[in-house]
Amino acid sequence: MFHHIAISCRDPLAIERFYTRYFGFQRARVIPLGAEQIVFLKGEGVYLELFQAQGDPPAPKADKDGPTYPAWRHIAFKVDNVDAKLAELGDAAQVTLGPFSFDDFIPGWRTVWISDPEGNIVEISQGYVDQDNPPPVG
Repeated sequence: MFHHIAISCRDPLAIERFYTRYFGFQRARVIPLGAEQIVFLKGEGVYLELFQAQGDPPAPKADKDGPTYPAWRHIAFKVDNVDAKLAELGDAAQVTLGPFSFDDFIPGWRTVWISDPEGNIVEISQGYVDQDNPPPVG
């Protein structure tokens, strides 16, 4: 069972405020580590684990919908209405790509990508549904 995503943050408090305010996460646990701490945020059965970053990133921050080199591309949230979520985010919605309609694949599927306060890519999507009979692996 999937449990959490760990994020190394230059400013863990800014990241915590962003995900608690706009995506419904709340503090679940704080683990003190000397002068630093690890913070677990819980949201609908999944956790974000926030660490204080050490050093500089080895590559420039990703844009659009995330990196195309081997890496985690983005984190995604399903919402009822993309436009309403963007309005709620206001100036915090730093759009990196979209919004786009994917009606050719799934009627009503709409997506936009934004960056969080540290430039991590976040997908906000509405209307996705599973395929009835996806082809088997192989």
